[in-house]
Amino acid sequence: MMEEIQRPATAILLMHCPDSPGILATLTGFINVNGGSIVYLDQHVDRLKNVFFMRIEWDLKNFVIPKEKIDDYFSTLYAFKYNIQYRIYFNDYIPRMALFVSKMSHCMYDILARYTAGEWKVAIPVIVSNHPDMEVVAKRFGIEFRYFPITKETKEEQEKLELGLLEEYKIDFIVLARYMQVVSESFIKHFPNRIINIHHSFLPAFVGAKPYHAAFERGVKLIGATSHYVTTELDAGPIIEQDIARVSHKDTVETLIRKGKDLEKIVLSRAVEKHIDRKILVFENKTIIFN
Repeated sequence: MMEEIQRPATAILLMHCPDSPGILATLTGFINVNGGSIVYLDQHVDRLKNVFFMRIEWDLKNFVIPKEKIDDYFSTLYAFKYNIQYRIYFNDYIPRMALFVSKMSHCMYDILARYTAGEWKVAIPVIVSNHPDMEVVAKRFGIEFRYFPITKETKEEQEKLELGLLEEYKIDFIVLARYMQVVSESFIKHFPNRIINIHHSFLPAFVGAKPYHAAFERGVKLIGATSHYVTTELDAGPIIEQDIARVSHKDTVETLIRKGKDLEKIVLSRAVEKHIDRKILVFENKTIIFN
């Protein structure tokens, strides 16, 4: 991996609340009066729903509130008073990601290449699959590989074993890198807005299986890929990232698939990076993506 550049310790606040006059000044004041130095701020107001969204990051070097007390202070002084829904993160914590794969390797290779190049501040301690095919790739990258063969009859028991493994490895979030298995509602509940999927169409078009075949039959002029958080409704979770490529009547299903694979891996990696960097705020069934 690349040599990591040492960054100053920072705290990151992701929040939303009803919009009101002076709310931005109030929240930045919390940081300023306690000796913090703001290094990043991005905010958005939904005028239709009157909701204020913000991501703010500040240097902790001279911040007078101890790191372990920041949550308590903010909750007591601001969250209840202004009806703020929030999360606080710290940049010195390295999130732990589990990679779920099946038989296709293009998204997996792209993620592992970025990981080993040191592009992301993340740990990938384990790769999980419902097929044994990708074990050789996992070994090449020096990552633990676990195989859970899943059938309709064994799905419930196998998912329990998977959840046990994820708990053992203290996994924070999951990436489905063309994992061709629908995860159950009970599994999803353990990782709300923490399972990232890549779907090989420009959602909401062509939900479900074989979207390239459906796109070919429809004669589309654009194909796309969508990365989203997994919810109990198939391919309908909050969208994180999308992209498209132009196609024509000359394309076959095979060329659509080949062109789509390039889209899939870049769209998924963009989504994963945003999640790692704490740039995503989920509100209802949408995402606010901060710069």
